[in-house]
Amino acid sequence: MKNIIITFCFIVASAVVMAQGKAIKFSKDGNSYYQTDFGSILKFSLPDLDKKIIVKKEELIPAGKTSSLTIKSYSFNNDETKVLIFTNSRKVWRYETRGDYWVFDIATKKLQKLGESLPSSSLMFAKFSPDGTKVAYVSKHNIYLEDIATSTITQLTKDGTDRMINGTFDWVYEEELSCRDGFRWSSDSKHIAFWQIDATQIKNFLMINNTDSIYPFTNAVEYPKVGENPSAYKMGVIDVANSKINWMNLPGDNRNSYLTRMEWMNNDEIIMEQLSRKQNESKILVSNTATGKTNIIHTETSDTWIDGKGYWNGDDPTGWDWINGGKEFLWVSEKDGWRHIYAISKDGKTERKIITGNHDLISFKGVDEKNGYVYYMASPDNATQQYLYRASLKGSVGERVTPADFSGTHTYNFSPNCQFAKHSLSSISSAPSTEWVSLPQHLSFGTSVVKKPNIGGGIEFIKITTQDNITMDGYMIKPRNFDSSKKYPVVFYVYSEPGSQTVTDTYGSAGNYLYAGDMAADGYIQISLDGRGTPAAKGAAWRKAVYKNVGRINVRDQAMAAKKIMEWKFVDPDRIAVWGWSGGGTTTLHLLFQYPEIYKTGIAIASETNRLCYDNIYEERYMGLPQENKADFEACSPITYAKNLQGDLLIIQGTGDDNVHYQNQEMLINELVKNGKQFSMMSYPNRTHNISEGEGTSMHLSGLYTKFLKEHCKGGGK
Repeated sequence: MKNIIITFCFIVASAVVMAQGKAIKFSKDGNSYYQTDFGSILKFSLPDLDKKIIVKKEELIPAGKTSSLTIKSYSFNNDETKVLIFTNSRKVWRYETRGDYWVFDIATKKLQKLGESLPSSSLMFAKFSPDGTKVAYVSKHNIYLEDIATSTITQLTKDGTDRMINGTFDWVYEEELSCRDGFRWSSDSKHIAFWQIDATQIKNFLMINNTDSIYPFTNAVEYPKVGENPSAYKMGVIDVANSKINWMNLPGDNRNSYLTRMEWMNNDEIIMEQLSRKQNESKILVSNTATGKTNIIHTETSDTWIDGKGYWNGDDPTGWDWINGGKEFLWVSEKDGWRHIYAISKDGKTERKIITGNHDLISFKGVDEKNGYVYYMASPDNATQQYLYRASLKGSVGERVTPADFSGTHTYNFSPNCQFAKHSLSSISSAPSTEWVSLPQHLSFGTSVVKKPNIGGGIEFIKITTQDNITMDGYMIKPRNFDSSKKYPVVFYVYSEPGSQTVTDTYGSAGNYLYAGDMAADGYIQISLDGRGTPAAKGAAWRKAVYKNVGRINVRDQAMAAKKIMEWKFVDPDRIAVWGWSGGGTTTLHLLFQYPEIYKTGIAIASETNRLCYDNIYEERYMGLPQENKADFEACSPITYAKNLQGDLLIIQGTGDDNVHYQNQEMLINELVKNGKQFSMMSYPNRTHNISEGEGTSMHLSGLYTKFLKEHCKGGGK
């Protein structure tokens, strides 16, 4: 439920890629960048943008083959003389993180495959050693080392199985903590620190496959339901010279907490973050890698929950931001009510605030220590937008760097030295335009120039203040040829959980991607609203108001806003529909069941119907432990209110969903049947949370959605 992987995401992503060009990778010094182009790798200098071909496509043809390697991603060694090519990739849960790796020597043009004796497409997270002589990678949950000069492969861990996981993570760590790459080289190339995840005690969730053979079979996923202990973890350090593993002596119960971050502090110590089971206590740990002795240098507690680095670092929990010659590191906390940056001393004894003022950091961008600034994204006055800010490393109220006359949503891809950035600007109805800028003056260079957005296309932002005095941001799209003397149906699109906003001033964020046709032409008003609990830059109190109340407070906000909208003279109160996917499907069910007097039609896709059926990390973060407050879980589950259904409901689910299991819908169906409630249901065999696999699936889903909406909530003014 944290991530909504749906067709719309791919549409928006494609639009951004087309506008911004292919992904870029900066050089180590930040004065140039690399980019793939039709199978070749190019290098562009900054700021003059002179182009040089570094790797030609024809040079990536393996011996005995006629076609070049398809580059999924690539990385360089420290002196940028060799390239590590990732290709032939395969999915591990949601992301393509396993495949084949090849090393290309730029000077000699030698191309060599790594892991020749290992299964095809089994290598994960390959990384050059800092001295460039070796590559380490994971295969089948073991860590391997390969000497580039001799192609000698050394297996560093021997106990990896499907449930004893070295150097990467289990399902729930990946899904809810964004943890995937689970090992790190020391800077002297002598050691590798790595996570070991023991999922042997995690129960299997069995998904049945009825269609791929005459006799059905089950697929087992290790899935810790809420209330179940998480996988145990250990932190090991491998001596590369002799393959000896030294285990760190970590505090606390490793089956009742999480180890969410780890990086090398220096060649003798590693630094880690440990979160409590409820994720309301964070401890920073430092371990001596020779002795394993571990000290707690910093502790933070919260009455609700503490977000990990992935939540303010672009879904990437890696890295540790050191300043002042390694004497301090930067840390993000909401303990003063806002998401601010702090500087903590290496020993944890002193702490000072870098960002002051009543505004949130949205995401961290980089540190320009030479000039004494930290860069970050923020939007103090409009939570639907974002702009570049900077604050003095000595501590200051942030100052806006993005020019004042360019409103909308800005994104920046920063060079490591913070001197250059790829800058993009879009609005809810204007496609992204991009440029290169030099910082801190924000001067444009190159041929592309950011254009001021044209807010048009029939989309408008709205603010609704409810009877509870909660003001919600929203967008509205009115019907074509709108006549204010007529009454129109409203279709609400909802998510309304901590994982995502639906109302952002970003291109492609508004509208209905599932509808087969033109909703505006067919006479529908489209509205989406963000209430309390959504991750808007409105302060911690806004975001965390839903603690132990996800399914009550956030749902009430939506319903109370809908009541206000129903008072508008051009809204037909008898034609109010709502729909959503994943967490939005859950919200849809809640609204239809808890407020049947408002919502007459609902379409719930891949929805969690019983909060006791979802994974432990997500649910326990926002709801606590069911062993302690089970009544809250029941009160926050749609199934509890299913007996109140009055309107028309369509339930849609993939039976192969490893995230929100089909089990949810069967439990809901039983409750609806028990109470004599009629509804419609569509299951897609073996489809995942995307419901996109298989020939014709996306078109069928779109047609199903559209037909049901037109039949039960007719468009047009009356």
